[in-house]
Amino acid sequence: MTEARESAAPPARHAPGAPCWVSLMVPGMTATQKFYGALFGWEFRPGPHHLGPCVRALLDGHEVAAIGQLSDHRLPTAWTPYFASDDVDLTAETVRLCGGTVGVGPLEAEDAGRLVIGSDPSGAVFGVRQTAARRGTSLAGAPGTPVWHELVTFETASVVKFYETVFGYEEEPVTSADFDHITLRLADRPVVGIHGAGHTLPHDRGPHWRTYFEVSGTDEATALLADLGGHVLEPPHASVHGRVATVADPEGALFCLIHRVR
Repeated sequence: MTEARESAAPPARHAPGAPCWVSLMVPGMTATQKFYGALFGWEFRPGPHHLGPCVRALLDGHEVAAIGQLSDHRLPTAWTPYFASDDVDLTAETVRLCGGTVGVGPLEAEDAGRLVIGSDPSGAVFGVRQTAARRGTSLAGAPGTPVWHELVTFETASVVKFYETVFGYEEEPVTSADFDHITLRLADRPVVGIHGAGHTLPHDRGPHWRTYFEVSGTDEATALLADLGGHVLEPPHASVHGRVATVADPEGALFCLIHRVR
């Protein structure tokens, strides 16, 4: 987990490999907008339709995420992080060469730039985004914004080299021999985590990326989520990074709520 300073100013262009966007694909967009609007205070406006109907979520007028219509109901409802690239086509080819899969793209996505959606060798889905005009999430660190992304997989050794090669990450030194967790860094700054869950990884989910959203109070936000029809998978608890809860929206998309230690 890393600290993200609260800022309403447009961020500098994301460095290649840095998380720059997050999107959710769901069967029913209307109910989902109502849920997240009530939970995070988001408002919505139409977005590009490169993958079907889509809205952008705004917080105080700043874009923080996207929600799109899931056309194939066999696919899971899930939050997907996007990582910045200066050359999506080259990144897509590197993904393939390193044992990953490219499922969508590369394609032009109107003002969202050029993008790819792929998966790592374990099957965890992620996106890659190249853009000069639209720089991604433009509000950092405030309640209702994504502040961290963590890959939950079987074990870290099988995928860490993939992400290091594709995005140029470096490993943070391991501090615990009995906890399979690696933090990956860019320019000496922690940007994502990889957690090896072993046999505790749910078989119905498989390896997946998990997005953490900042809240002003984890217990209060978790109670509100439950009232709105969401599901509490792991109740609020203290961690070295703050108070965290693992939850899912009414459609089953898993994410985390966190009130970080300042």
